[in-house]
Amino acid sequence: MKVIEIKKPGGPEVLYIGSRPIPKIKKNEVLIKVKAAGINKPDILQRNGEYPAPKDASDILGLEVSGSIVELGTDVKNLKIGDKVCALVSGGGYAEYCTAPYTQCLHIPKNISFEEAATLPETFFTIWFNLFIRSKIKKNNKILIHGGSSGIGTTAIQFAKNYGLEIFTTTRSDEKVKKCKILGAHHAINSKKKNFEEFIKKKTKNKGVDFILDIVGGDYVQKNINLLKRNGTLINIGWLTGSIVKINLLMIMLKRLTITGSTLRVGSLEEKELITKGLKKNIWPLLKKKKIKPILCKTFPLNKVKDAHIFMDKGLHFGKIALVI
Repeated sequence: MKVIEIKKPGGPEVLYIGSRPIPKIKKNEVLIKVKAAGINKPDILQRNGEYPAPKDASDILGLEVSGSIVELGTDVKNLKIGDKVCALVSGGGYAEYCTAPYTQCLHIPKNISFEEAATLPETFFTIWFNLFIRSKIKKNNKILIHGGSSGIGTTAIQFAKNYGLEIFTTTRSDEKVKKCKILGAHHAINSKKKNFEEFIKKKTKNKGVDFILDIVGGDYVQKNINLLKRNGTLINIGWLTGSIVKINLLMIMLKRLTITGSTLRVGSLEEKELITKGLKKNIWPLLKKKKIKPILCKTFPLNKVKDAHIFMDKGLHFGKIALVI
């Protein structure tokens, strides 16, 4: 089968089309003939040599796929050959065939294309886990979502909107500010032009927000701490500007803040199965009713994977990018 290989850690130029045997499935897995694969920031980090695959995972890029099931493991339940699914995987997505635990597969709604479906699992699993399993989100809570135009951001905005939260978001252009508002953000700011800390303090009359979802890290962390209400929660799931930061511990103590974070890739099968069930019960009905929708910015054929990564590296996208296999 065709796969995307990495010559050595580096930029998009290190990617090339190679050939490998079709992977063999375990008892609890299905084999998917891949139609499309989502592109995510962890793919870029792995390509750069900053985020290696876990020991038990494929070293091929790609954490989410869509396609048709062509083989079933002996322990697989509630799926059959020919089913159209999207799946969260720990690697191996940039290929013609990919294995996936059956407990991380979701049937694709009829109103969703393969290309759109491929962009759902990574961000949907991440947001459901961090906001609705690990955190105690309540209706009318105020949430700040950094990177509102990213795959994570566009997903978080839609989830938060459907659960009745007041949404603040940051992004990096005036055009993306408008798009974030159309998507459901109540307040959006171009953080290249304006100070988001001052903006949110003014909008909340210095009361701050209950939750912050941060993919930026770096000097945003202390600003986030400044903006949280008493008993607020900071959820770190990225470090675009740095993972090592200096913060004021006293403020965390006085405000009784919770600071947490996670990476989905190393989670247990049981944990991911719980997320799958939560999405199937709570989010999939909203997808079918079009109250939540995939935000697919652009697709690239497999042989244009370098162009796809260049597009992502430049931050030109709003929402997600997919490879068509």
